[in-house]
Amino acid sequence: MAPNESAAAGRVLLREAAAEDAEPLTRLFLTSRAAAMPYLPKVHSDEDTLAWMTHVVLPGTTVWIAETGTGDVLGFASLDGTELEHLYLRPDVRRRGIGSLLLAKAREIAPDELTLYVFQRNTDARAFYERYGFTAVGFDDGSRNEEKEPDVRYRWTANG
Repeated sequence: MAPNESAAAGRVLLREAAAEDAEPLTRLFLTSRAAAMPYLPKVHSDEDTLAWMTHVVLPGTTVWIAETGTGDVLGFASLDGTELEHLYLRPDVRRRGIGSLLLAKAREIAPDELTLYVFQRNTDARAFYERYGFTAVGFDDGSRNEEKEPDVRYRWTANG
């Protein structure tokens, strides 16, 4: 894999994350969740979230970052096998094709199948994934996640 890959939407670059990305990714994660899902309870401190990003997400999953040519982080996707664990964007860059680029990268990494969870109330994310062929395959009452927020399990397969 090349260290930088030009993406189709303007001057957006995709690159694999490194350990030093933990702090900017944590800031983006917290900002994005607060903007898109203000109803979620905050179950961890910012410091604990940084530790989780540093010691769990970055070393344990494949993380790709979308950034500008000057290095401003716009979004990221985290993939664990065929499970899309995270796809978050800076709130001010939504609906500009960046999420689509990150999802395309995830499909490149896992070309046959992807699965993910989305909170049921996150209707924008649900519409995004459904637009790209994901199908709801299960609904949960929230008992499986820390936020205790009902979610939906989605699945996409290359052969429909």
